[in-house]
Amino acid sequence: MRNWVTKFWRSLSAGGLVVGTLFFVASLTPTLVPRTYLTQGVLSGACFAAGYGIGVAWRWLWAYMELPEPRERFLLALKIAVAAICAAIAILFLWWAAEWQNSIRQLMHLEPVTSAHPLEVCVIAIVTFLMLIALARLFKRISRLISERSGRFVPRRVSNVIGFTVAILLFWAVANGVLVRYALYVADSSFATFDALVEPDRAQPTPPLKTGSAASLVSWKELGRAGREFIATGPTASEISTFTQKDAREPIRVYVGLRAADTAEERAQLALEESKRVGAFERSVLVVITPTGSGWIDPASMDTVEYLHNGDVASVAQQYSYLSSPLSLLVEPEYGSEAARALFAAVYEYWTTLPHDRRPKLYLHGLSLGAMNSERSVELFEILGDPVHGALWSGPPFESRIWRSITEHRNAGTPAWLPRFRNGSFVRFMNQNGETGPADAPWGPMRIVYLQYASDAITFFDYRDFYRRPEWMDAPRGPDVSPELRWYPVVSMLQLALDMAVATNTPMGYGHVFAPEHYVDAWLAVTDPQGWSADQIARLKQYLAARGRM
Repeated sequence: MRNWVTKFWRSLSAGGLVVGTLFFVASLTPTLVPRTYLTQGVLSGACFAAGYGIGVAWRWLWAYMELPEPRERFLLALKIAVAAICAAIAILFLWWAAEWQNSIRQLMHLEPVTSAHPLEVCVIAIVTFLMLIALARLFKRISRLISERSGRFVPRRVSNVIGFTVAILLFWAVANGVLVRYALYVADSSFATFDALVEPDRAQPTPPLKTGSAASLVSWKELGRAGREFIATGPTASEISTFTQKDAREPIRVYVGLRAADTAEERAQLALEESKRVGAFERSVLVVITPTGSGWIDPASMDTVEYLHNGDVASVAQQYSYLSSPLSLLVEPEYGSEAARALFAAVYEYWTTLPHDRRPKLYLHGLSLGAMNSERSVELFEILGDPVHGALWSGPPFESRIWRSITEHRNAGTPAWLPRFRNGSFVRFMNQNGETGPADAPWGPMRIVYLQYASDAITFFDYRDFYRRPEWMDAPRGPDVSPELRWYPVVSMLQLALDMAVATNTPMGYGHVFAPEHYVDAWLAVTDPQGWSADQIARLKQYLAARGRM
């Protein structure tokens, strides 16, 4: 054991320790989402490994250029001194980590932490670092082995290239073709089994105009767990009427689960026929929803619009995956856009055949991956002759094509986290503080609203953060972004990647968790319901916020 430790110590790079420590310290600084000691430890270990790798690469380049190197004895003494200094620096900055995390927690109205748990963070970081170093050394050994074998037949430098290339292909094949695929297959099977379970406390609806009832074209079991939740929850006509003191209609909700038909086109056609059956096209508002990866629809998003329009709303959605949004994006990225496109095309084609004065206003809606796929469901040039009335897309992922184009071409002087686009007649952005521009500015015939929070890494992550500072960090910053946040090459991208994974662990109204009261403002802008005073809107926000916390 001692020999192994001694050998490992001698093999460490002094330059790698220096750069790794700098990356470790930078990883303790805040980004968008508060971290636990577990996530901080994993992040810090990964950042240390990345910095160490850069230091080792620099050392290799130095030797490759045949520049002079220090003697072994001096190098050993230097390594001991560097390790001691690096350890002291790491310990010093670990004590500041709690204050950095509290700079985020204060903005999100969370209780401050008294400690960043430095010991636990260090242990987890060391374990993570050692695992990544072991993996890197395994790669090096395999590369060298292949290089030595091929070196019998080709020049040395050529064999080195062959060994490195074959090792990369081998690791990629194992990771992507075996481990990842198997893990995702297991995940898909587990999610599918979970989706099929019928909750004993959720009874099949009896009214014939409810999807999933005995009269429905879609059976209760075929809705899936997310579909049954969507159909069974939500406000009733009596609940809406009690709040508004007006006669209300029973909201119509149509949902088609993944088991209902074999293809996206067949499920879309089934959703259309079910919508006709229940009278969805006889309402004043019709919303085509693209769910998240698992088929989930945020209750707050639809409850709000149903209250605002006194129940005179129909909504229709279809499921396209069992997996959560990140997994769905990795495994089956095309399924969501195909399903969204199929549903919109079916609904829109029928909607355009109806008399203009006797058809509902047509809107699109999606959250997270659903927002991106809802964007992809419609091409603007196809609907110019008979446009839809608008869309509400909340928390669009950073790969959303339309969102990215509008953000990059925003008006000069407006922040990336809440841009203004031209005169605001076509698209506007909203956050906790409302929309950009004056609320009484005129809209065009089609209204698009993006609801997003500056602390949402799913929206603001970018692979280019690896080497350049993102524009949303410029002043002024979003109301929920820590003033202590700084950009560091490589490290910031890893921090934001972790923030994406835990973006839904924030309080409501921050990160990737959208508050009902903010949906109220967004739907007011998109659908323009009549008859609501400012006092009534404020009362509705309070009521829905309390309802959402129940």
